[in-house]
Amino acid sequence: MNVFARYAPFIQDYIYKSGWKVLRAVQNAAGDTIFGSDDNVLLAASTASGKTEAAFFPILTLLDENPSASVGVLYIAPLKALINDQFGRLNELCEEAGIPVYRWHGDVPQTQKRKLIKKPAGILQITPESLESLMINKHMEIPSLFGDLRFIVIDEIHSLLRGDRGMQTFCLIERLCRTAGCNPRRIGLSATIGDPEAAGAFLSAGSGRKTVIPRFDGGKEVWRLAMEHFYNTNPQADSPDIPSEATEDEAATDTAPDKADPGLAYIFEHTRGRKCLIFTNSREECESVCQNLRQYCEIKHEPERFLIHHGNLSASYRESAEEEMKDDSSLMSVCATATLELGIDIGKLERAFQIDAPFTVSGFLQRMGRTGRRGDPSEMRFVMREDHPEERAMLPALIPWYLVQGIAIVQLYIEERFVEPPKTDRLPFSLLYHQTMSTLASCGEMTPAELASRVLPLNCFKRITQDDYKILLRHLINTGHISRTENGGLIVGLAGERIVSNFKFYAVFQENIEYSVKAGSEELGTIVKPPPAGEKIAIAGRVWVVDEVDHQKKLVYCTLVKGNIPAYFGDVAGDIHTRILERMHGVLNEDKTYQYLMRHALCRLSDARETFRKSGMSQNPLVHLGGSMWALFPWLGTYAFIALERFLKIRCGSRLGLKGLSSSRPYFMQFTMKADPETFYKVVSEEAAKGIDPMELIYPKENPVFEKYDEFVPVELIRKGFAFGILDIEGMKKRISEWANIVDSKRS
Repeated sequence: MNVFARYAPFIQDYIYKSGWKVLRAVQNAAGDTIFGSDDNVLLAASTASGKTEAAFFPILTLLDENPSASVGVLYIAPLKALINDQFGRLNELCEEAGIPVYRWHGDVPQTQKRKLIKKPAGILQITPESLESLMINKHMEIPSLFGDLRFIVIDEIHSLLRGDRGMQTFCLIERLCRTAGCNPRRIGLSATIGDPEAAGAFLSAGSGRKTVIPRFDGGKEVWRLAMEHFYNTNPQADSPDIPSEATEDEAATDTAPDKADPGLAYIFEHTRGRKCLIFTNSREECESVCQNLRQYCEIKHEPERFLIHHGNLSASYRESAEEEMKDDSSLMSVCATATLELGIDIGKLERAFQIDAPFTVSGFLQRMGRTGRRGDPSEMRFVMREDHPEERAMLPALIPWYLVQGIAIVQLYIEERFVEPPKTDRLPFSLLYHQTMSTLASCGEMTPAELASRVLPLNCFKRITQDDYKILLRHLINTGHISRTENGGLIVGLAGERIVSNFKFYAVFQENIEYSVKAGSEELGTIVKPPPAGEKIAIAGRVWVVDEVDHQKKLVYCTLVKGNIPAYFGDVAGDIHTRILERMHGVLNEDKTYQYLMRHALCRLSDARETFRKSGMSQNPLVHLGGSMWALFPWLGTYAFIALERFLKIRCGSRLGLKGLSSSRPYFMQFTMKADPETFYKVVSEEAAKGIDPMELIYPKENPVFEKYDEFVPVELIRKGFAFGILDIEGMKKRISEWANIVDSKRS
């Protein structure tokens, strides 16, 4: 098919005005599939490859040829920032054809939302949480809003494949289509799909259509990659006789203050005169890094050149940073979390920095993909930091875990193109509660059978039995979350009303109790656990003294001061895949050099490999630390690691005389033990051979609350969901069987 000739005239004009000479491979492939079939489509192509245009050019052509009688395209994105970015691009594209583009999220004025409800048409951009709100609060409007919906575009679909938020999104899609009586095609977009077939099945579930995954040559990826290691205090892991293998270690463009944090000094020196992104793995670290870099500017009497962007900041702070990034003339750098990781076109960004290793290959690729958007190669510099080990530190503290993890993540993609696959085998009881309450809130009184017929057929609940659902409903009636009417129907109860009527109900991800922070009329953002008046807080990359805390209204009033203190926004959990841990073992066990390692990192890795070999870790996961103290290095991902912890304590502890087990997940466990290594492997293998009932690995009286709404679910279901849906027992058993081979090989 001549895809360009098939496009609507206004699309062709847009391409001419943009100066494009040819269509990209992804655009030709997407056009062929969308124009030539009635299937769902999964577009997997590298960042900045033109996926958005590849999907929307044919979609808008079809919409222009046959206008819809309602919203024609529903665009779902995981971040407000991504919607805001695409809003401008789509408006420019659709203006000439008169196709309206609407946004719907928490920062959009009500006047714009009312305009859409009054005359639904064109494209609606929305987050999963705002779609939930729409389903509850505008339930009667759903048929008129979406009765003629043709397409649902899910951007950055990889971010929705491994948790409750993604399953919530697809529950909402199924519910919306059923309520509106429409059957739109689904188009998934992502740069980082690990298992395209599994992702395609996830995309199609409940749609009655198959998913086509177009194949095309996406061209060669070119990266500029460097990784450096820093101790937080000098001396550094350095030796003049080891040459640097870094791709580019140009002279510093300026000088950080004396006694500055060495890793942050490196970032400070290599961001001046450039537009850069500095990624951290938590909001606390983001605040700390921004505070320090701004202080360095002040000490050096330089203009401030660092901004900040994370989910707890007010909309004005986030959008200011986004606009600054899009300005090609700007040389400001932004300290950010995952909020700037996905899809946003932030202009001619020259370089990204990553402090410590990300948790996933997917996260690394997304962050790397923020750069290189104007024809230049993508460029990222990893900055790995750690404290010097104490003089008598035991073996596990001598391994630079973040450095090794960073290398493993890069190598897994370079060598195998590995990206984390979808996780679709969970028992999402928290989400089951949420969708049950949402369905009742939106539809009103229903019989138990009618409610079950609305909720249980949703694809993500396919592993949940009717008996499980009866247990949940009885519990919710007993706790007042659901009430029975006189004629036997079910409605939202008084306790449930308090949950459902709160705007935070729309989100299924875990949230902390947050306080809004104000300085005069300026809205700074939110924090958790505010200190009393007179104490200091960190937010928006600055330090403030608390003037007053209004606990009833959840407000903190403060005044700007100078200083540097840690921030706290709540706990951040990391889910690391077993393949990453296995490749970390490979990194320590091989003599291979990696072109992107710089001087300190080369030396630190060399030291770690020597420690690895001398300790015997290369052959034995169980290492003697002295006396009765042992360390176990299972090289397992987070959920298999947790399963092994429990298995050792519950099934093997008494036979081994194992006590005081403590873990640094998912890297190692330390414990005291009376047994020798051969006995350890023998006992563990024997216990595993007896079979493992996942429910055995739940501690007595334990209620392993894991997801946001678990607290409202019966304990027996929470325990079952954790045992059968969270713990990776198969991964653990596979590793134990490999340990049995270690013993057999030694005997032979």
